[in-house]
Amino acid sequence: MNAIEIKHLTKKFGNFTAIDDISMSVKKGEIHAICGENGAGKSTLMNMLFGLIAPTSGEIYIDDELVQFNSPKAAIKYGIGMVHQHFKLVPSLKVYENVLLGEELSRHGYINTKLERKQVQETIDKFGFDLNANDVVASLSVGAQQRVEIIKMLHCNVNILILDEPTAVLTPKETDELLEKLVDLKNQGKTIILITHKLDEVKKCSDRVTVIQKGKFIITVDTKDVTQKQISRYMVGRDVQTIKTAAETSDSGNKALELRKISFYTQNGKKVLDDIDLHVNFGEVVGIAGIEGNGQSELVNILTGVMRQSSGEFVFKGEVVKHSSPLKLRELGFGLVPEDRYKDGLNAEMSIWENVIAGHYNDENISRGGFLNRRKIDAKTKKLVEDYDIRNCSDVNAKVSSLSGGNAQKIIMAREISVDPEVIVMSQPTRGVDIGSIEFIHSKILDLRNEGKAVLIISSELSEIMNLSDRIYVMYKGKISGERQKCNTNKEDLGMLMVGIDQEEKGRVTSG
Repeated sequence: MNAIEIKHLTKKFGNFTAIDDISMSVKKGEIHAICGENGAGKSTLMNMLFGLIAPTSGEIYIDDELVQFNSPKAAIKYGIGMVHQHFKLVPSLKVYENVLLGEELSRHGYINTKLERKQVQETIDKFGFDLNANDVVASLSVGAQQRVEIIKMLHCNVNILILDEPTAVLTPKETDELLEKLVDLKNQGKTIILITHKLDEVKKCSDRVTVIQKGKFIITVDTKDVTQKQISRYMVGRDVQTIKTAAETSDSGNKALELRKISFYTQNGKKVLDDIDLHVNFGEVVGIAGIEGNGQSELVNILTGVMRQSSGEFVFKGEVVKHSSPLKLRELGFGLVPEDRYKDGLNAEMSIWENVIAGHYNDENISRGGFLNRRKIDAKTKKLVEDYDIRNCSDVNAKVSSLSGGNAQKIIMAREISVDPEVIVMSQPTRGVDIGSIEFIHSKILDLRNEGKAVLIISSELSEIMNLSDRIYVMYKGKISGERQKCNTNKEDLGMLMVGIDQEEKGRVTSG
């Protein structure tokens, strides 16, 4: 029996058709993956199921009943819950307060906090989640915050759970834990719809997969009957290539960027970075690997000028950089791709063209005498949109928030690469990006290397680090736990360094 069936669903925004006559079904008690490129219409389709937007035409059936939702509240009443890619939590509130926000349990005008905590903790325990209802959300890891979002829906007794790119900001360990939890929920009778770009996740946990492309239905297949390569071909319409550096190491010996004994202490005196030494040569890609939470975020903030180190030296082309800031670094010739695209890389409520020139207002190609040349800016924006295949972006005046996460990421990549930087620092460059766009971004990174630029990549995706880097540093507990040439390492070796074990050093001690 079908939990959901949609018939000839269409959604138009003006002259743009985001969803084009899609018909498909989701069976009860299955994990159903929805795949497609950035901007294919996956989130739009799910937003219609959750009552966030109304279809232009077509029908939605829940348990064979024709329904029309005018709000998420109406969808929840029919047993549909959705966890969005960007969390809808209030950090300063506790877990139980977030779960019951807007639906507080009150008597005689007073909120019964004791009863609220008790009921939310019962839901948490019922589904086996590792959460404490009384914890403040701001104190939780990203993975735990996502569990709060899921509990918000489960507490409403939903039977159908939609998750939009749920692993985009999770560590590998958190990802594995989430996928296991989804299988547990399925075994408890829940129906799961999983929107994801990560095809290994599709293969790990889904029963069926539907692919959509440019708003159109392509195929629904049993996951066991297709390979990751076949799914990617359905998504992109061609075979996707894995982009890799050449086997031999590129080493000009000409240092572009160097960190010398960089340390960083938090306000309460905790040492988060401990004597970091690293360098990047011109004509080289250097990767920094490690399990998230081992100092990478703080290192990125120093490398992008967001904050200053407590001690040590930041060196560019042999000169110590003092009073670094994002503007100062850009003036020196840095390109900066931050870890969190919406927090540090874009202003979602500003237009596409404004985001394209952010940080580069003084570029003589687009401004003169303090005045911006809109004709030149619009021409530049349209060219970058075309060159970087940024989808659903016909109007440069549209807000960045109207773009999918992957297309928003390409706005940042286009902006930072287009100014011809000497050094480019990229943190999580392909997070939340589809497989075809990953191929494109990786090829751009290797183009920079081959043009003699210095590229530093910080990524939680070990395969990305392995494929692109000439040299690799690994971080563990705020330190560099090891350095490797790409040609002299493998995933197992790097995995040991990620937990603080240096096999090379261990071997030298043993032989000595």
